[in-house]
Formats: sequence, structure tokens, C-alpha cells
Amino acid sequence: MDVSLVFREAVKADLPAVLRLYAQPDLDDGQMLPLSKAEALFDRLGRYPNYTLRLAVVQGQVVGVFSLLIMDNLAHLGAPSAVIEDVAVDSQWQGQGIGRKLMHYGLQICRDHGCYKVSLSSHLKRDRAHAFYESLGFDRHGYSFQVPLGPTPQP
Repeated sequence: MDVSLVFREAVKADLPAVLRLYAQPDLDDGQMLPLSKAEALFDRLGRYPNYTLRLAVVQGQVVGVFSLLIMDNLAHLGAPSAVIEDVAVDSQWQGQGIGRKLMHYGLQICRDHGCYKVSLSSHLKRDRAHAFYESLGFDRHGYSFQVPLGPTPQP
């Protein structure tokens, strides 16, 4: 790839481009969070210790994104762990190595923070994404469980 690829932390002005990436059909089914709500969330997330939104930028255009949370631990002799979430690359830029470089960037941040592991989750139906993550060295490890939290059930 012969274009200038830059990695950096997101700022609030990047939110319209980030929301566009998340609105892609294979992520949020074309749905987009309203900008005002995204700005409020961005401000709140900025107060989380070690939570960042990271970008891949080509010639001033945001083409990739992921969120990163580095968590301190009392277990594992105090070594932190990390979670990478919400990985997206603009569909027009996929297949050009941007996602791979973006993930290497994220993994290096985790190494620099002394993380003993990095976790991520991916929907069961995203076979291409699974193959991509495995090509980066991620292993399918255990099970990921979730429970949708709606209103508290009444006894």
C-alpha cells in the first residue's frame, strides 16, 4: 500500500467518521448513534482510565477504528489485561492490510502497557473476522457468555 497510513487516538471531531464506520451493514446494520449522544458518550469514556478509541487514518480520512480498554488486575501478579472491541475498517479500504496494521498497532499498545493478554469478541456468524483474528495469533479460548439486560424482572 503506497498511501500514508497514520495511527492515532481519536478526538471528538472524529466522531462523525467513526459513526459512519460503525453504521456499516456488517456491524450495526446501517444504524447510527445520533452524534449528540455519541459526543456525550465520548466525553464520559474519556474519564475512564486507560480507555481509548484508536484510529487508522489515510490522507486525513478515518478508515479504521477500535476501542481499547486496559484493565489493572490483582490476579496475574498485577499484570494488566486488555480488551479490544468495536473493530471496523471502511469496506472500501478492506483487503489492503489496514485492519492487520491497525490490530498490530493495538497489540503493541498492550505490550507497552505490560498486558499479559488481549481479549476480543466477535459474533459467531462473522467467519471472515474469525479467520482474520486467528491469522493475527488470536486463539479461540473458552467460551464467551453474555446475558441481555433488559428491565429487572419482577418476582
